[in-house]
Amino acid sequence: MGFGANVRAADERGTGEILREVEPEDLLKFGLIPEFIGRLPILATLGDLTEPALIEILTRPKNALAKQYQRMFEMEGVKLRFQDEALHAIARKAIARRTGARGLRSIMESFLLETMFELPTLNGVQEVVVTGDVVEGKARPLYTYSDKAEPAQKSAG
Repeated sequence: MGFGANVRAADERGTGEILREVEPEDLLKFGLIPEFIGRLPILATLGDLTEPALIEILTRPKNALAKQYQRMFEMEGVKLRFQDEALHAIARKAIARRTGARGLRSIMESFLLETMFELPTLNGVQEVVVTGDVVEGKARPLYTYSDKAEPAQKSAG
């Protein structure tokens, strides 16, 4: 309030930032019954996840999504590598979709599913590299082949 106030539109404020200001009276006006509100002695809100936080969720935990996909590719004898720009693109996509951490799996599946299905039929693939363009749908993952790869046999038809 006043001349020095930082005035922002509702679109510029995050959901967590708006909900942080909720009071029990607001819940009454919203339609919750007083008996229910009385059982909630503390109101707590969570802030929106940032791009670095989403990247950390993708890579740091013991069962992080990136590690899960790398293990799946290892079952086929292939190393899966994510470039930093790819991780940033995945996080930006989750923020744009407003899905947070829950949407990370579907985003990763959207660009890795086809590669996972065709990988068993490819001979000599040593490494699959995911770039930012792959996440955005502008390119396909990069395959690195070993020198001693045998060419795929064509079936006589």
